[in-house]
Amino acid sequence: MDNITIGQYTIGPGAAPFIIAEMSGNHGQSIEKAKALIDAAANAGAHAVKLQTYTPDTITLDVHENEFFINDPNSLWEGNSLYNLYREAMTPWEWHAELFQYAEQQGLLAFSTPFDLSAVAFLETLNPPCYKIASFENIDHALLAAVAQTGKPVIVSTGMATQAELAESVQVLRDNGCKDLILLKCTSNYPARPVDANLRTIPHLAELFDCQVGLSDHTPGVGVAVAAVALGATVIEKHFVLDRNGGEVDAEFSLEPAEVKLLVEETARAAVALGKVTYGATPKEQASMVHRRSLYIAQDIKAGEILTAANLRSVRPGLGLPPKYLPLLLGKPVKQDVVKGTPMSWELI
Repeated sequence: MDNITIGQYTIGPGAAPFIIAEMSGNHGQSIEKAKALIDAAANAGAHAVKLQTYTPDTITLDVHENEFFINDPNSLWEGNSLYNLYREAMTPWEWHAELFQYAEQQGLLAFSTPFDLSAVAFLETLNPPCYKIASFENIDHALLAAVAQTGKPVIVSTGMATQAELAESVQVLRDNGCKDLILLKCTSNYPARPVDANLRTIPHLAELFDCQVGLSDHTPGVGVAVAAVALGATVIEKHFVLDRNGGEVDAEFSLEPAEVKLLVEETARAAVALGKVTYGATPKEQASMVHRRSLYIAQDIKAGEILTAANLRSVRPGLGLPPKYLPLLLGKPVKQDVVKGTPMSWELI
């Protein structure tokens, strides 16, 4: 599959994984904290920072009961209505231009996840380098069509979607002009358990839809992301926060700045380590060849003496005959005096 260019970055096999630092609502309604998050992402070596573009009214209804109320003791947001949660978590639209510009000044790409058509129209005025579709919106065909029609790369989280639903969504995107598509394997619970990551889906998605695949990860730490890269992920998205104990809406399953730095470093290391199928000594291993085992004379012996397990041994270094010849050599007489420490050679018998 072809590499994809987003801003100044080339994304694809052979490149370091593209790391997206997801701000979400972890700014806590402070634009200064949002800028501090951008600083932290840049200092950690992330490649992009991502916002979310919605209002409570564009994502849900102003209803505070029944299915619009979160009454789940396992949810981080239990006791909130959807409307109030999104009002707390939203990034004010009037911040977007300033935050995009600030991120660019720090060397980061900035883009966003739109949640409805009005958000796409608004974001187009800011000319983002790409678009992200969240898992909960990956079945919204009108939204998919709108982002595809911008002609920009589209990154889609696949959480909860069946294979059939994804096939429909990918078709909508491609029918509406999306040429650069990246799917992100995603488990849409918060925090997610590594056991639910099912990363073996990554190469299957890539083959099924002939596109690049990455990971949108809500598990703790960086281990799952590193494993995803080993399975071919070219993009990693993780939520991040200045302090996980700060109380922001997504703080509990977000990385702190030092962890984002670790994520960048370890996923890049994993990508480089994939290499190619190869056997035999690499150029860097050539100097180590001398330290392999080989056959050496282990005792002083006289001409005519028989080679035995005591006076001919497999040891380091590797300048003698290979150890595989030991059974063949045992019992043979040497034709000259030989001192201990002589590498075994055919000339000695």
